[in-house]
Amino acid sequence: MGGRSTATPNTKIRLFFVDAAFLAMTTFAVSAHAQLTPQSQTELTRPLEPIRSGVTASQIFDELLAHNALRAATLANYTVFRTYQVVDLKGKVHAEEIGQMEYRAPDQKKFVVTSESGSVLVRRLALNALIASEIETTSGKQHHDSAISPANYSLDLLGEQQVGPYHCFVAQVVPKRRDKYLFEGKVWIDAEDYAVVRIDGHPAKKLSFWIQRADFVRQYQKIDNFWLPQRDMTFVDVRLYGKKVLTIDHHDYVNLSVAVDGSIEKAQSLRF
Repeated sequence: MGGRSTATPNTKIRLFFVDAAFLAMTTFAVSAHAQLTPQSQTELTRPLEPIRSGVTASQIFDELLAHNALRAATLANYTVFRTYQVVDLKGKVHAEEIGQMEYRAPDQKKFVVTSESGSVLVRRLALNALIASEIETTSGKQHHDSAISPANYSLDLLGEQQVGPYHCFVAQVVPKRRDKYLFEGKVWIDAEDYAVVRIDGHPAKKLSFWIQRADFVRQYQKIDNFWLPQRDMTFVDVRLYGKKVLTIDHHDYVNLSVAVDGSIEKAQSLRF
């Protein structure tokens, strides 16, 4: 005789809600992470200063896209350890996954799990799905145009601000369409390297009925000539499940090909 489910109707309904909510959260986390942070975040302790004369949104867009293209062309291979967690507002960890992500230009990523703990359901629906979707997006199996570009956003320049060691232009970002893969909020762009240092925002379109609100903070760090993720935090309010935080910490980078004067040296290992 076949096995019989012992879950009560209420349990089944609750699991369905969790399933739907975390899949929606994962969808946005993947798209936002694709454009974009150790525990020591760069805090916004300095006041906002007036924007320097002659700087325009169009100029910042042009420089950002040009510098991003150059960096993408010269970063050939790296590995990084990541810690994924889903926690509640009291700091209780509901699920955790730790592993190594390897990137090989132009479109290959591979993740190897080194440890995992907590809810199997949350790991499967949120963390494993998030990692798998990132790998598929990198390989081109999924494509969502979520880049910070004139096609997707307009910028309203607010001023300049120091973010940790980085001096940045600060802009309000306004999406040009209601799309769950876009966001609205603020962006901090390094004034010398024209790289995204920090994003604070929320999805431009509601993710699902089950996600009542989702806010995120994403940060980058400069390593050698590259800007790489440092920490991502996504705060979600899930119907019937409460408020949860999805965090991704990126640490122990190993760069296997270093750009020098616009060219790639023979692969060498440098631990950041």
